[in-house]
Amino acid sequence: MSYSKKRYLVYFISTIFIMLIPFITINNNHILLLSFERLQFHFIGMVFNVSELYVMPFLLMFLFIGIFAMTSMLGRIWCGWACPQTIFRVIYRDLIESTILDLRRIKNKQKDIDYNKKSNQIKKYISLILWGIITLIISSNFMLYFVPPEDFFAYIQDPVNHSFMILFIISIALFLIYDIVFMKENFCVYVCPYSRIQSVLYDNNTKQVTYDFNRGGKVYENGAKSIFKVKQWSNNEECTTCEACVKVCPTHIDIRKGLQVECINCLECSDACSTVMQKFGKESLINWGSTNKVINKHNISIWTKRNITYFASLFLCIFLAFYFSLEKEDFLVNVNKTTELYKKNEDGTVSNNYILTFHNTQDKALTFDIKLKDDKNFKIKRFEKFPLEAGTKSKKILIIETTKDFDKNINKTSNIYIEIFSENSEFKIVKKLAFIHP
Repeated sequence: MSYSKKRYLVYFISTIFIMLIPFITINNNHILLLSFERLQFHFIGMVFNVSELYVMPFLLMFLFIGIFAMTSMLGRIWCGWACPQTIFRVIYRDLIESTILDLRRIKNKQKDIDYNKKSNQIKKYISLILWGIITLIISSNFMLYFVPPEDFFAYIQDPVNHSFMILFIISIALFLIYDIVFMKENFCVYVCPYSRIQSVLYDNNTKQVTYDFNRGGKVYENGAKSIFKVKQWSNNEECTTCEACVKVCPTHIDIRKGLQVECINCLECSDACSTVMQKFGKESLINWGSTNKVINKHNISIWTKRNITYFASLFLCIFLAFYFSLEKEDFLVNVNKTTELYKKNEDGTVSNNYILTFHNTQDKALTFDIKLKDDKNFKIKRFEKFPLEAGTKSKKILIIETTKDFDKNINKTSNIYIEIFSENSEFKIVKKLAFIHP
């Protein structure tokens, strides 16, 4: 199977997966959702509220380190095989313009469309309409990662009261039209920060699109923007100068000039060269492999010091994210003091008032109650158990006072512990309170 067909298969699987993720739930919790309205982050069926987002930094670290590790080992495989920008360009250029409307040829991406023909002008407008419809679908699917589907389809039927969401979807769609139709691959070259830094991650062991200069010879002028220094002319030059690799390149480069920053590792040039060289009974001059492997004929190992460091960092991020996810509380309670620090009662006891904010993060209603860990020196003067619906919040007043056995010859602040639990003690947490007295 050619690299192009493999890429299309990866594109198809990736697109279906990304489109379906918002609709997949585990125990009524989403696989991936960042809800600003509910102040929640769903990850693989687990729900983290705003106060529990300590797991988020480790996931972001895993993402960025993973991209660097992937680039170090496999080159710009993300750009050519998974980047939405590349996938959208293939949909618009290769599917709509080339396959459906026959405005251009897939094997010759360098040739511009002749807009002097009226038929081509009409086809161009049709392509814009088709892509506009697709961008609205893409934008809506992107929104589902921030607004759960059960809410999104209700909001979309009431656009007046949810105008911000509608405008956001339209804005994303307009940006995609401008980006894919007019900026094209220039977005990758001049805008995307990843494309500007990826070259520093390369070395001679990095797998990338590599032209075999030993077989093909040096076929370019001096001053080419190549990342690696290439060899001089060889005696067994095999390149036919058909330029099939040049015509098919979506970023308009000549891979025979060496690896360049514009290359997105799509390997279409390798497929084009393979088609030509097979007629001569030879292998392609362009392959996906490291400089040491293809040109210098050296065996390479994935277990380099740099790669081992990447693997260790990725493992540490996953371990820490998993460890901190175990600290997730079954429900949330915030404790705040009232403006009155303490109150001295007539019988000599001292009382403190607290405001407790309960948040039921479970998917079922719970009844909450409280008890003191130290019931010898302190007692609860005011608090009654109460029910709380799933996903809702409630504020309650808690008054704690000292008992007659309370030892007064201590510091002005005491630490006391309360156990907050649901009915039948299914869920419980312990909170430390500061009790202030004269």
